[in-house]
Amino acid sequence: MEQHVVVIDGDRESRDGLVGILSSEFGYTCLEAQSAEEGLRLLRRPAPLLAFIGDALPDRDGMQFLEQVLEQHPLVSTIYVSEDGSGSTIIRAFRLGVLDVLSKPLDRGEVTAAVGRMRSSEVPNNRLADLTRDLRAANEELRLRLQELNTVYAIGRAVTSLLDLSQVLNRVVEGVTYTLRAEEGMLMLLDPTSDELYLRAAKDMRDKTARNLRLAVDDSAAGRALRWNRPVNLSGDEVKLTTGYLVKSLLYVPVRAAERGVIGVLGVANRSRSQRFTRRDIAIASALADYAGIAIENARLYREAETERAKLHAILGQAEEAILVVDEENRLLLCNAAAREALHLTSADMDGAQGPPPVEAVVQASAILELFADEQEGGGAVHSEVSLDSGRIYNAHLTPVGGVGRVLMLQDVTHLKELSRLKSEFVAAVSHDMRTPLTSVQGYIDLLAKVGPVNEKQERFLARMETSLRSITDLIDDLLDIRRIEAELDLEMGMCDLRGVIDGVVQRMRPYAEDEGQDLVWQAPPSALQVRCNPRRMAQAVENLVSNAIKYSNAGGQVAVTASEDEGHVFVSVSDEGIGISREEQPRVFDRFYRGKSEDVAGIRGTGLGLSIVKAVIDKHGGRVWVESQPGVGSTFSFILPAPDAQT
Repeated sequence: MEQHVVVIDGDRESRDGLVGILSSEFGYTCLEAQSAEEGLRLLRRPAPLLAFIGDALPDRDGMQFLEQVLEQHPLVSTIYVSEDGSGSTIIRAFRLGVLDVLSKPLDRGEVTAAVGRMRSSEVPNNRLADLTRDLRAANEELRLRLQELNTVYAIGRAVTSLLDLSQVLNRVVEGVTYTLRAEEGMLMLLDPTSDELYLRAAKDMRDKTARNLRLAVDDSAAGRALRWNRPVNLSGDEVKLTTGYLVKSLLYVPVRAAERGVIGVLGVANRSRSQRFTRRDIAIASALADYAGIAIENARLYREAETERAKLHAILGQAEEAILVVDEENRLLLCNAAAREALHLTSADMDGAQGPPPVEAVVQASAILELFADEQEGGGAVHSEVSLDSGRIYNAHLTPVGGVGRVLMLQDVTHLKELSRLKSEFVAAVSHDMRTPLTSVQGYIDLLAKVGPVNEKQERFLARMETSLRSITDLIDDLLDIRRIEAELDLEMGMCDLRGVIDGVVQRMRPYAEDEGQDLVWQAPPSALQVRCNPRRMAQAVENLVSNAIKYSNAGGQVAVTASEDEGHVFVSVSDEGIGISREEQPRVFDRFYRGKSEDVAGIRGTGLGLSIVKAVIDKHGGRVWVESQPGVGSTFSFILPAPDAQT
């Protein structure tokens, strides 16, 4: 093919000069054009060896035309001829892609040198077709790879966005069949009960085969892929997929699930082409098999979560206790039927326009809201007894749950409180009614010795009767005391010096301690301990503690009473060196009628109500009482009361 050069320039002098140099120096055939339109027609003919573009065009700006030529004919070597030899023009031309830039007026040497540089780097015409074919092949390869990436991306997006497992697996099989340009596709999962692979999804398989396809793990290519946990790639004239079903090429890759290992295989097959699947095909199929494994595992986890959610919903729905769950921001997440009934809530209350509503916007019961405020202030579980406007009484537990928020449980104890009230009233009435006959019995016992002589045996009997009568009387007095304390009868409060109250108790109890061989020590503080209390009841509580300490200590021991004030609280403790209390019994020592099971206390007289009275008194004063003890070493009973400022 004849080599020719195109010269496009409206400057005739420049055009003639170029044609002369190119013809005489290199023997090129030159085609001339004096306008942009004429030049484009010449360039659309068989591609020239070289094109000279001048900037003196009557119908187009030279630089704009240069840009158009380079865009439409990128394989044509181009030299720009400019009357403006400024640096900005030269830089712009080179950035557009020209081989060289010449300045007017043209210099023969510069033209010759530019063409020489072009000829030293030009591609021979016989290779141009090869380069074009290579470029087209590369473009086709890039198109296929982009198609593969798009398929993998689309299936990955389906795995994360679709909950229908069948739909996701069908897309995986369709994607691998399309991308690998296979004739059939299949996804088989392991049935652990029969140790067989069954068909879960298929593409373009024969209906009869698809319906009945089950492959033994120990006698199939699919089973080998599953057992070996690696791809199986087969090709040939006759490759058996299953009995009576032959294909020319077959590929299986394992499908894996987290924590369960290989659970199946993803396969493609060709019935008419025996070409073996490539490494890239195996890589793509393996990636899509991983997506299938993720989808299957997600579906399993979703089913388990739904099952647990249904169980939780059933439990909460049937639970008699009222249950509320809020998040870290106290937004209401869950409220069962019992809670909605107790708090008079409706489904509309639970639906917030901006998500879960705040608990304070839904719950109107001030006692419940106070629980949430106390929990936020203290940072731990809160337990309280609350009364609602309906008249019902609830035992309330508010517990923080990490990662969730808080759980409030309300147990209706109205019936139990009513039973307790009736029991207390019954005990109080019976105790009160028994005092009169017991007083009469005591009077007759006192008269027996005065109406006539009694022998020694009769005196022992009378002493035992009087001891038993005194025990019954003490029991009745204690029962009535607890009743009056709980009902806050005779419980008028006022400012008093607790040091003086304790001092009076110690003075009264010291003779009793001396009779028992005990040393009663009172470590009085240097200054008064002002508290708001009922002096008689507070003295009763301290006296019960001191009396117990003396009663349950051996002769020769010491009972120590201490009191102090610190950080707005008053502390009082009574310590002994007695028999002590086991760890198992310590939580119950303040229960009514509870007495230790140890043989050491079997012969010690008591009603089992003394410590119950202490707890009732301290509770009514806003304090707290507790015990620390070690068997064989001794016990320390302590209580704490708020100082006047704290009480206020």
